[in-house]
Amino acid sequence: MMKRRLASIDVIRALTMYFMVFVNDLWTDKSIPTWLEHAPGKADAMGFADIIFPAFLFIVGLSIPYSQQSRLERGQSRALIFRHIVFRSVALIVMGFFQMNMENYSNQSLLPRSIWVILVTVSFFLIWMDYPKGKSKKMRWLQILGIAILIVMAAVYKGNSPHGIIWMQPHWWGILGLIGWAYFACATISLFGGERLVPLVAFFIFFVFINSIVMLNGPLFPDAIAHWIPSFGLGNASNSSITILGVICAVLYRKFSEKTIRIEIILILIAVMLFVFGFATRPLWGISKIRATPSWTTICSAISILAFAFLIFLVDKKGKENWFKAIKPAGTSTLTCYLLPYLHEAIFLSIIGIHLPLIIRTGWAGVIKSLVFALVIVLITGWLEKRRLILKI
Repeated sequence: MMKRRLASIDVIRALTMYFMVFVNDLWTDKSIPTWLEHAPGKADAMGFADIIFPAFLFIVGLSIPYSQQSRLERGQSRALIFRHIVFRSVALIVMGFFQMNMENYSNQSLLPRSIWVILVTVSFFLIWMDYPKGKSKKMRWLQILGIAILIVMAAVYKGNSPHGIIWMQPHWWGILGLIGWAYFACATISLFGGERLVPLVAFFIFFVFINSIVMLNGPLFPDAIAHWIPSFGLGNASNSSITILGVICAVLYRKFSEKTIRIEIILILIAVMLFVFGFATRPLWGISKIRATPSWTTICSAISILAFAFLIFLVDKKGKENWFKAIKPAGTSTLTCYLLPYLHEAIFLSIIGIHLPLIIRTGWAGVIKSLVFALVIVLITGWLEKRRLILKI
């Protein structure tokens, strides 16, 4: 029987979310080390910030088999679990869609951007709050209020574009939306494919193949083929390839954790193969998060797998989970932790206008400031978690 929860998964999720808040705050700093930031779109390079999003996709995949196994053991049918997958995916895609359109918000809109961001984020909490089970029906009116606010915010929205003012459009799906599409694809594959490694590996190869087609479109792979996949929300399939690798690693852990051969060795061997593929094919398309090249996909996946292997040894086998206690809420209330900085930016930076002195935001002082900021966000998340003021989808 599969363990219901791996401490190492919670820890790697907490670390990844902590660093996601950290790198997302770096824009408020000046003159920070270039290697910490995202590499430019045309560059054949990768910064620290470029490995955080794929790490989160990998963790999403890691969690899928355990979540589904838990639901099956509670007697839920696959049809019911699939409905949950659909609802969860839609929630992430909707949130990502609204957040993506925040980037192009026009000052010609009815509301100031900061007010629009606050109302949208508050509506997310109202709709997807983890309401007490016994009072969920009584709280239904809060969900209805949240949906109404979201509809109004969509109605008043105006965005900037090279062609003038536009309404909300999926220029891309936002971080949460991209996670939602990858989660839907891989959770569905896992649900109906079970723990069979051959189909899972076949889907990984398929996703990497699609990723390669998009990068190599030309006489051999025409644009029509490259554009067919994005119309289904999977982009160039790079996100799905990382997520399905997480599913594969979780299944491997389940199959080999009690065997003579150590699961860490298996994971390290997989990481080595991914590194070899990523660097060997680098001359074809380079390493780029912005372009989501196969080299970036596989190299980042290898880094995530190595981190997971290390945490299996440190947390699951050596029992050092308490080392990460301070950032635990980032792993258990992850979505809440991700959304709080949006409220901080809108309220404190935009409306109130509180900005730390430039000396504190420059160079390594700025890096330390962002590390502290991320920790404060995690601590606030923990405070909200104790009061059940968190999101759950």
